[in-house]
Amino acid sequence: MMKLIDGYEVVIGFETHAQLSTQSKIFSRAPTAFGAEPNTQACAVDLALPGTLPVMNKGAVERAIEFGLAVGSHIAERSVFARKNYFYPDLPKGYQISQFEIPVVQGGAVAFYLGDEKKSVRLVRAHLEEDAGKSLHEDFIGQTGIDLNRAGTPLLEIVTEPDMRSSAEAVAYAKELHKIVTWIGICDGNMQEGSFRCDANVSVRKPGAELGTRREIKNLNSFKFMQQAIDYEIRWQIEELEDGRAIQQATVLFNPDTGETRAMRSKEDAADYRYFPDPDLPPLVIAPEWVERVRREMTELPRVMAQRFVTNYGLSDYDATTLTQSREVAAYFEAAAQACGQPKLVGNWIMGEVSRRLNLAEADISACPITPAQLAQLVGRIQDGTISNNAARQVLDALWSAPENSVDAIIEAKGLKQMNDTGALEKIIDAVLAANPKNVAEFRAGNAKALNALVGQIMKGSQGKANPQQVNALLLQKLA
Repeated sequence: MMKLIDGYEVVIGFETHAQLSTQSKIFSRAPTAFGAEPNTQACAVDLALPGTLPVMNKGAVERAIEFGLAVGSHIAERSVFARKNYFYPDLPKGYQISQFEIPVVQGGAVAFYLGDEKKSVRLVRAHLEEDAGKSLHEDFIGQTGIDLNRAGTPLLEIVTEPDMRSSAEAVAYAKELHKIVTWIGICDGNMQEGSFRCDANVSVRKPGAELGTRREIKNLNSFKFMQQAIDYEIRWQIEELEDGRAIQQATVLFNPDTGETRAMRSKEDAADYRYFPDPDLPPLVIAPEWVERVRREMTELPRVMAQRFVTNYGLSDYDATTLTQSREVAAYFEAAAQACGQPKLVGNWIMGEVSRRLNLAEADISACPITPAQLAQLVGRIQDGTISNNAARQVLDALWSAPENSVDAIIEAKGLKQMNDTGALEKIIDAVLAANPKNVAEFRAGNAKALNALVGQIMKGSQGKANPQQVNALLLQKLA
């Protein structure tokens, strides 16, 4: 069902620049390491000095092929590099080498979950190009410093169809794309360093109307700011239209301090860039054998692994997708599941208690103090009836702060073993029934809630050590 905001439908498309994980630049041998002193990693080729010629980096092409295979795209056997002409102080050539009419990666889709709803965003293309340099304003009063270290850094620009209909959906797509490029190792995904930069094209329209005029929010470098920027832009555009003003196509920036977007420049169209084939670069020809070799050498893709988790471990699609959000989480799950033979329980604990604690600490699974073997042992103790779920959470708390201890040692030290002595438990149940005739009468009169009150009293009488399933079975037996 279409979700409207004040009667308007939101339409969002994305352009994402993923910096490829090569050691050298896309057309030169200059290094790409982050954080070097300004202008120490730009060579004559990056600056397009007279007499220099670009030479294609084979590693950048292989990474583009890997991405195309990961998202089900067509890998073009022949693609063409073009010059995208525009003037900017940090663009030393006066043009950017990119791809226009024939990109290397064509089509494909990115599937993901928004809550428990499965979504898919179609890709138009992914093309190779070089990055520009960087203009620095903060350290130069009344002047601009130019750092050309980034000039020539290899990028893969990934362009979607306008398929997203909310900021939440856009962020979910961006997170899934980030997962894919980092999982297959073509990009380190560091948003603060600019390795993964997202531009959101946002427009609004009345249902059934033509697409509205879009405004492009540039260089969104965190998922939090991405959602804030898109939400602000949606509200701003609707208010403009409601006040009778037309939306002007523009490129805008988001200010996280004010939570607002502001126009930077009017948005250019392809004609403004005067694209033409780069005369210094021949067409990029990719043989089918090359594509097949890359396919054979690729790591197991997250969607393939998720399907294997469904088939081998009996997980739901949603749980399998959640547990393959990163290679580290997937490896942690698989190690624990294989150690105890209880994959569903292991998955529930990772997605529940373990994730909750990691989120509170703003840490990822690599910082988890509990090993997969310890989690497997904990799940095993729940499964064999040694401890209850509540007691298991206490064990997890103790392990989190003192991971050098063992699960069994903590259970013993804290006296958390469930009471499995039927005779002792029956005595407690008999005592509770005798002391609570009103609850007994209410339950027999059809009030199911009265049973919960009796169970609570029995658990209290056993100091929380009774097995809840055993309590329910014996209690119902006696009440019958």
